[in-house]
Amino acid sequence: MTFVASLDSPEQQLLGVIKRHGALSLAGIAAQLTISQEAARQRVNRLAHLGLVQKSEQRKSGGRPLGVWELSAKGHARFPDAHAQLSVQLLDAALSLHGNEGIEQLLTAREHAITSKYEEALASAVSLEERLQQLVELRDAEGYMARLETIESGKTWRLIEDHCPIGAAAASCSGFCASETRLFQAILGDGVGVTREEHIQQGEKRCAYKITALTVSC
Repeated sequence: MTFVASLDSPEQQLLGVIKRHGALSLAGIAAQLTISQEAARQRVNRLAHLGLVQKSEQRKSGGRPLGVWELSAKGHARFPDAHAQLSVQLLDAALSLHGNEGIEQLLTAREHAITSKYEEALASAVSLEERLQQLVELRDAEGYMARLETIESGKTWRLIEDHCPIGAAAASCSGFCASETRLFQAILGDGVGVTREEHIQQGEKRCAYKITALTVSC
């Protein structure tokens, strides 16, 4: 069964919350879903019975371990991965036929195509913040569960992607991840710094990029 973007059932909503926020206690789940802890417990128990979530402990200094719930491997698999098996097969075929140079050409062509698509969509944006907000909307629609945090108003933001729909391809070919960073840089321009802070392929729960409006010295 494929997890769909419209989180219309209580269980799917809960999976989405844990995917976006990481491990959560029952109180945290209840707060995110604006339901009682008992209702949260019932939903969690149903998902645990299906093998979609699992319980672990978070240890904090000077206190008792806190029981939290996180997605199991089966739970993570409920999120779309952009036809993962086919993507990996195509990459393997391209490597076999054309070598590393062919893979680089493939990534460059993909980069240019997406850049053109994004540039057209962002053409009406005036400020950097507007471009970021529209970029986040595009990425979110593509399944990245993207969102934007303001670190310093007008100067620094954090672009967060809680899911990677091309995860299998990125795991097979690290060039995809470098390509994503180059893509953001191309879209946002030379006057903007783009730094990856967190990386799903490195075992972290999300990808996060620090976006900084650079000060131009006169």
